[in-house]
Amino acid sequence: MNFQQLRIFREAVRRNFNLTEVAGALFTSQSGVSKHMKDLEAELGVELFVRRGKRLVGLTGPGREMVPYVDRMLLDAQNLRTIATEYGGREDGALTIATTHTQARYALPRVVAAFRAACPRVHLGLYEAAPEQIAELLHEGRADIGIATEGLGDRESLAVFPFYEWHHAVIVPAGHPLERVQPLTLEAVAAYPLVTYREGFTGRERIDAAFAAAGLAPDFVLSAMDADVIRTYVELGLGVGILASMAAETTTGAGLRVLSGDNLFGRNTTWIAVSRDTYLRGYAYRFIELCDPSLDEARIRRESSSQSD
Repeated sequence: MNFQQLRIFREAVRRNFNLTEVAGALFTSQSGVSKHMKDLEAELGVELFVRRGKRLVGLTGPGREMVPYVDRMLLDAQNLRTIATEYGGREDGALTIATTHTQARYALPRVVAAFRAACPRVHLGLYEAAPEQIAELLHEGRADIGIATEGLGDRESLAVFPFYEWHHAVIVPAGHPLERVQPLTLEAVAAYPLVTYREGFTGRERIDAAFAAAGLAPDFVLSAMDADVIRTYVELGLGVGILASMAAETTTGAGLRVLSGDNLFGRNTTWIAVSRDTYLRGYAYRFIELCDPSLDEARIRRESSSQSD
């Protein structure tokens, strides 16, 4: 058994058993992929894949049982290489941040600029993804740090820390009747068609919960993943927009007005998450500390351990 066989096994599961994609991802031939799979099955003495003719269509019972162990073995091998690099005195490397569009666009530019100044030899990658995908990327070791409002607290393998708190804001075209409503109420907002985030993104759950608690059933005419799209359709007159306050702060020009929603939809928390199973280089802790100076390496290590108890 060797690591290439294990990588092929894991990649086959990730890519729904498409051997062409597996070969491309691992920079090898499809015939080589098939041979490694058969050699692994021969060595273990059990079939791991369900076959239909020459096609793989799934995993057998033993194959399903192997998945978490293969993931763990490959992650541990990666951790060993990372430890060797860290203690070898090298200051270069790569850091992958998995986050949503809203965080990448509005919350992280200052942090990224400071990190680049502090660690110029580290290649920084921003991987924009949905919250549930961010948790999976961390779990699989394909991202070092995850930043999102939703979806990070449901995995036992992740340690999560508060980054910052924020509210939603309401945006309307200049001269809209809502500008004259003081104080702004949910009932007044719900009287108009609404444009806001998709379910599972940027605090949408709190928006829905606020209207439901008030006994209101607003008309969401459009849902989007990011604030730029929401702003565009509010400008076109499609409806009243509800978006993250940090995104609303960048709304400029005479065409739109920003109305405070602090008292309407509740407070949201954006979280930073790391995998408890992944060994992080020193510069990863530096990035987190730039997000929040109270999140130093000692605290992250200590609380990551305590959260697993």
